[in-house]
Amino acid sequence: MKLKNKVAIVTGASKGIGASIAKYFAAEGAKVVVNYASSKEGADVVVKAITDNGGTAIAVQADVAKEADINRLFDATQQAFGGLDVLVNNAGIYEYLPIEQVTAESFHQQFNTNVWGSILAIQAALKLFGDKGGNIINVSSGAARMPMLTGSVYSASKAALDAITIALSKELGVKNVRINSLLPGSVETEGTRSSGITGSDFEKKLIANTPLGRMGQPEDIAKVAVFLASDDAAWITGETLAASGGIYGF
Repeated sequence: MKLKNKVAIVTGASKGIGASIAKYFAAEGAKVVVNYASSKEGADVVVKAITDNGGTAIAVQADVAKEADINRLFDATQQAFGGLDVLVNNAGIYEYLPIEQVTAESFHQQFNTNVWGSILAIQAALKLFGDKGGNIINVSSGAARMPMLTGSVYSASKAALDAITIALSKELGVKNVRINSLLPGSVETEGTRSSGITGSDFEKKLIANTPLGRMGQPEDIAKVAVFLASDDAAWITGETLAASGGIYGF
């Protein structure tokens, strides 16, 4: 039980990587706040899976890009569990567009959630961590290191998140707060299936460029998140850790 009695918030946890992180955290003993923006049904399914397994979890709606919602999310965490030990900034938006089609709206949607939302959550988490310190995991993307065709804005938002991770590791170490970025590679999720990536020629190209020869699964990322959240990683901060199967290019 690597996270026994820890309290964790996982943003964007109603599906995909976030849902898997929430479940793995709970299996390791954490009390988990399953945050969602719009899919209450999905979040409730994750909470039920956790509680059916003997774990503890609640679902809390909040758009991380809105300060009032963030305050409500962290207030609910305080009321339910009395504090916070781990924040996972997993909520994210991506849109791949040729540069000629990028609009102010698409730019701000991605940066507001991926960057500003993470900053708001970190600010709120620091208040709940208190003197004991805490742990922050920013779920970035392999696209931060290896931007893809038509992914300029999304890649930039994730590169910004990694820069925040490194800068804050220097700022927050004295407060006993560790912060790291976790960079998934190509992962099969509800999003890849609904967007048509799963089973496509593009997926075949991704797999061909992945040395371990397959698409990642959400649990591949969740297991690394457990490590970063646990005392096994007590000497690790300011890192950008790829969990990607070794993918190197497109």
